[in-house]
Amino acid sequence: MSELQIRDQKEADRPAVKELVRRAFLQNPHSDGTEAFLIEALWTRGTATIALVAEADGRIIGQAAFSPVTLVGDDGQARTGWHGLGPIAVLPEVQRKGVGSVLMEVGLTKLRALGSEGCVLVGDPAYYERFSFETFAELKMPGVPPENLLALPFTDTLPAGEIIFDEAFQATS
Repeated sequence: MSELQIRDQKEADRPAVKELVRRAFLQNPHSDGTEAFLIEALWTRGTATIALVAEADGRIIGQAAFSPVTLVGDDGQARTGWHGLGPIAVLPEVQRKGVGSVLMEVGLTKLRALGSEGCVLVGDPAYYERFSFETFAELKMPGVPPENLLALPFTDTLPAGEIIFDEAFQATS
């Protein structure tokens, strides 16, 4: 693999990114098969705050998208300023070579620069803890086991409440 380049996604990348996401999740036992539709819905809605691609040898081999989320407290108060990761994907033939890690680091750096309060995701703690993501007892999302709901605060304010991802996450079929 030649030198890895991370850049913002462009409109012309849409077909390659959608196929990449489809292939990346094809054999994933935790996938419901909607990730490629999700990335398309984020494009259509224009709600990805940050959408990155990783390129090597003239082709797109990875991508990561971050979009706004809302945290709704027990008091019903909605808090914005947080972002969610998803999807993040790397072509199967280049997984476990650091591409996803570079996408994560660049994306998190960009979120911090934008003044985001933090990032949440649904995923494997064994993978995401290396980026300082952790579980928070006060954080919840219907249908998601607490151990798979992770957050990384960028401020001293800890996340609490129910996480609501962008509507694109519900329009994935």
